[in-house]
Amino acid sequence: MAAKAEKKDGIFETVKTVVYAVAIAAVFRTLLFQPFWIPSGSMKETLLIGDFLFVNKMAYGYSRYSCPMGLCPFEGRLLASEPERGDVVVFRHPVNGSDFIKRLIGLPGDTVQMVDGKVVLNGQELPQTPAGDFTETYEPQGPMGNEPRCANAPVGQGGTCIKPRMMETLPGGHSYPVLNIDNGGFADNTPVFTVPPGHYFFLGDNRDNSQDSRYGRAVGGVGFVPAENLIGRADRIMFSSAGKSLFFFWTWRADRFFRAVQ
Repeated sequence: MAAKAEKKDGIFETVKTVVYAVAIAAVFRTLLFQPFWIPSGSMKETLLIGDFLFVNKMAYGYSRYSCPMGLCPFEGRLLASEPERGDVVVFRHPVNGSDFIKRLIGLPGDTVQMVDGKVVLNGQELPQTPAGDFTETYEPQGPMGNEPRCANAPVGQGGTCIKPRMMETLPGGHSYPVLNIDNGGFADNTPVFTVPPGHYFFLGDNRDNSQDSRYGRAVGGVGFVPAENLIGRADRIMFSSAGKSLFFFWTWRADRFFRAVQ
């Protein structure tokens, strides 16, 4: 009898430990940091396919999207804090429910327009200075095996894929690299967008390879993103792998480990 009681106690302790661990992980993910893998090339070169980062969920406060599957039982934001222009933000897509990551360009009340591939913010063109080329190998990237788009296309497998790189600077001095693939592409020239109250305007750094606020939701873009949909700020890359699996250690990019997101 004593042996059976000890066995039951052991099982109970194991179950209790698992429940506690799950609860702690859920609280950590909901209130503090959410893990996020970069699945696409829309934020190159700031973020590469296979980068793994933790999203700071304390940065902007909490909304129902702070909980897994949007299950937090409240509307609006709690402990809200305003994001800053230039932040790299994870947010919930207003239509399809997936998590996107882009750079915040337009605040409520701002006007944003693309003219010949350059951002015009509140009537002033954002300065861009040449910064050489961004190069990568033309090959399948990440678990989905997507091949990069290249300014020097066509490029054969194993060849060098080139994209011209510019440093773009926001009012206040925040600079970051942006990449160009096409000149005169569909989203290089747009109408003037006026960001409505309680919404934000986002762009990908890989400008010709990003479904962002330049595109309406009907065609897969995000349009203006409601403040409620913000999940958190990307602050630091913790790990990075160029391969299909993180277990392929020979594809790890150690130079990106613990790199700050600019």
